[in-house]
Amino acid sequence: MDTLRSIALFAAAAVAEIGGAWLVWQGVREHKGWIWIGAGVIALGLYGFVATLQPDAQFGRILAAYGGVFVAGSLAWGMAMDGFRPDRYDVSGALLCLVGVAVIMYAPRPG
Repeated sequence: MDTLRSIALFAAAAVAEIGGAWLVWQGVREHKGWIWIGAGVIALGLYGFVATLQPDAQFGRILAAYGGVFVAGSLAWGMAMDGFRPDRYDVSGALLCLVGVAVIMYAPRPG
């Protein structure tokens, strides 16, 4: 149950952080304005909150593992929202990152 909750929280954190960064990008780089930027800042703050809900209490572990989720999620977001087409190296790198997430977060630990 904790593993499923953790995965769901990583997905929610990815939507908040990557979505927030994308909104800021759209506001600045695509000249969509302050409303987009403000929404992005709020989403980025929400990401910080969502990360605290992880079942594991180790800040370093959570943020390190989230880095791998961020890599894969960013590529997926780019595909969905900007028409980005990852090449085999993008996909391979993202899969390696997700394997790293699994090892960091879900490997059996003593105690």
